[in-house]
Amino acid sequence: MENVTSETSNPFGMRAGGPAVYGYGDANADFHVIGDHPGVHGGVTTGVPFTENGAGERLQRVLAEVGLLAETGDRPVVDDTFLSYAHCGVPEREPTDSDYADFERFLDAELRAINAHILLPVGDRPLRYTLQEHTSMAYRLPDSAAELHAQDIRGRGFMVLPVKEPTEWDDGDEEALVDTLTAILESDYRQTKGIPTLVG
Repeated sequence: MENVTSETSNPFGMRAGGPAVYGYGDANADFHVIGDHPGVHGGVTTGVPFTENGAGERLQRVLAEVGLLAETGDRPVVDDTFLSYAHCGVPEREPTDSDYADFERFLDAELRAINAHILLPVGDRPLRYTLQEHTSMAYRLPDSAAELHAQDIRGRGFMVLPVKEPTEWDDGDEEALVDTLTAILESDYRQTKGIPTLVG
């Protein structure tokens, strides 16, 4: 099913009941990037995920290099990509597990509406959520995203590509992510939909 919307910012009309950084991008995207919350990955002022801070700038640079962003910046020009957060609200403090659970419904709704082929959870919490909800790996969750950085994992109808927290990237982490994304883009990745759960 193709979404009929030309809106880039909050295309599904989400309302969190307070300040929030809603999803941004192509509502028919094949690639869905999932960050933590605005206090970690930016966008409090711009209203756009992965803007205004170093983590967002690093990630945008990679997405642009492989062609998933046509332009970077506070209002990036996306190409087949959607950006959103596990906790879209603008927190006054570090969110609790209960806070994340309360906002999870917004992410779930976006995931169902977009139905992307490739999920890119950025950082530890988005990765744990994605592996628990969309793969068979819940029984052996990693301690951190660094353990699975840039390794593709077949999930339940998705391919999951974990991304280490960008502020913690070491030499080679950016290149590894570019290389894996390039390989995925050069493959017939759309065949990932409907594949039985495999752990790569």
